[in-house]
Amino acid sequence: MSENSKIEWTDHTFNPFIGCTKVSPGCDHCYAEHMMDTRLHKVVWGPHGERVRTSAATWREPIRWNARHDQFFAAHGRRQRVFCASLADVFDNQVSDDWRADLFDLITATPNLDWLLLTKRIGNVAAMVPYDWTCPRRGWPSNVWLGATIVNQAEADRDIPKLLAVPARVRFLSMEPLLGPVDLERPMPGPDLDQGAGAKICQPWMIQSGIDWVIVGGESGRGARPMHGDWARSLRDQCAAAGVPFLFKQWGEWIAYRQHGAELSSSIGSPLHEWADGKHSVRLGKRAAGRHLDGRTHDEFPEAR
Repeated sequence: MSENSKIEWTDHTFNPFIGCTKVSPGCDHCYAEHMMDTRLHKVVWGPHGERVRTSAATWREPIRWNARHDQFFAAHGRRQRVFCASLADVFDNQVSDDWRADLFDLITATPNLDWLLLTKRIGNVAAMVPYDWTCPRRGWPSNVWLGATIVNQAEADRDIPKLLAVPARVRFLSMEPLLGPVDLERPMPGPDLDQGAGAKICQPWMIQSGIDWVIVGGESGRGARPMHGDWARSLRDQCAAAGVPFLFKQWGEWIAYRQHGAELSSSIGSPLHEWADGKHSVRLGKRAAGRHLDGRTHDEFPEAR
């Protein structure tokens, strides 16, 4: 599914800079920190750390991908998707405004690429993107998709309204690592609309308010926490009911017991996790756990706009 990335929902990964600070429970076991700071010692992570701009050669790669649009489209029947950024957050307060401006100029210069900007700081977006992106006269670029990382209900309630307040052409949720059940069918926070004579129009459900895509996945790597299978199934079913594309990225290190052949007899010695409802998850490792949910993959994508 991906050309220059191992991530299932993108073709390329582009990192204009490296470094970040943990701001969410989903950051607790950050793979980027472990790789770039702990293991490779390339940057110092955290609020007192640094942000390092990547090389000029790295910055030229999207120009090359953009030039290959016709070849890629002929082979795949769609545009190329670029995830930005896997080793940083575009909307991190500690990133240089000049670097961010250079990134936005690069996005403008590559109209054949769909840029997937995923952030854990969705509240910073409106103030950090170019003014004309939010100006009604010009509007948000059609090749920029905006995503928010959501790992639990508290983050959904807090951050989905912020995402929906940004006039992006495509808005998506990355619910990885999923750390709890999330109800996207609850009403959006805010007062109901008074229609007079005591009649009110209730706030629409979150998932009906402009979410175009939902990605779900369990945690992988060191210290990975298990994901209950019913959390993923619920989101799959909510998306189906609302007509929202759903992509199940992975189980992560843990898989629901008896899911995809994960029988106890085949995992002797593997750690088990018992849930409050009496169900179990078994730690088999990311590769063995796979990405089948109830016997099949789920690889739905929104339409590029």
